[in-house]
Amino acid sequence: MSVTQTDEPGGAQPEPELRLVQPSRRRPAGDGWAWIAQGWKLFARAPLMWILAILVVFVIAVVVNLVPFVGGMAFQVLQAAIAAGFMVACRSLERGDEFEIEHLFAGFRTRFSSLLVVGLLVIVGWLAILAVFASFVGFSILGALLSGDVHAIAGSVMASAMTIALGGLVAAALSIPLMAAFWFAPALVVLNGVGPVEAMKESLVGCMRNFVPFLVWGIVMTVFAIVAALPVFLGYLVWMPLAITSTYAAYRAIFTEGAEATPAAPGA
Repeated sequence: MSVTQTDEPGGAQPEPELRLVQPSRRRPAGDGWAWIAQGWKLFARAPLMWILAILVVFVIAVVVNLVPFVGGMAFQVLQAAIAAGFMVACRSLERGDEFEIEHLFAGFRTRFSSLLVVGLLVIVGWLAILAVFASFVGFSILGALLSGDVHAIAGSVMASAMTIALGGLVAAALSIPLMAAFWFAPALVVLNGVGPVEAMKESLVGCMRNFVPFLVWGIVMTVFAIVAALPVFLGYLVWMPLAITSTYAAYRAIFTEGAEATPAAPGA
C-alpha cells in the first residue's frame, strides 16, 4: 500500500500521523458504529464548545441568507471552508489540545483557495443535477416552483406527476456521488494539502469503497436524528457535532496512517 502526500506551495507540512494512504482503506461494516463511538469521544472532550460552534455557524448562515439568493449561494460555496475548520478542531481535540472558536475559521486562513474551488464545484454539481431534473419535469414546471405561485405549482404538478417522480429519483441518484465527493474533501484539503479536484476524487473513491460501513453509519445516525428531533429539535445541538466528529473518525480510518481517531488524554 503506497503512501503519498500533496502540499500546496507555501502550505504547512501535514503531520506525520496524517500522511495520506493510497489507495484508501476498505473498512469492515462494524466501523460504521466505531466511527460514531470515536466521534462521541471527541465531542465529549469539549461539548460546550461544540454546541457554541454550531450556534455560531447557524447565526452566520441566518445573517448571510438575509441577502436573497446571493447570500445563500455564497454560504453554500463557503461550506467547504467551514467544514475544514471543524476538521481542524477535531484534530486539535485528538491531539489532546483545546477546541478554540478560532478553529472554525481555519479553512479561511489555510488553503482557502482550494476549499473555495471545492465549494464551487459542488455548486456546479447541484446546478447540473437541477438541470437534469428540469429536463424531466419541464422548465415550465420548474419555473412554477421557483415562482412560488401555489395555483401554478398545483396545476403543473398534477399534469406531470409521474414525470416529476422519475426526475426526482434520477436527481436523488445523482446527488449521492456528489455528496460522496464532498464528504471528505475539506479534510483532505486542509489536513493533507490535497488539491481540490483530487480531494473530491479521493473522497468519492473512499466512500464507494466503504459503502457498507457508511450504510451502517447512515442507519444509526438516522435513528439518532429522529430521537434528536423529539425535544423541540434541541438534540440536534448534539447530533450535528456527532455527525462532524464521526466523519473525522471515518477520514482517519480510511485515508491516513493512524487507524483511529481516539482523543489523547489531557496533557498528553
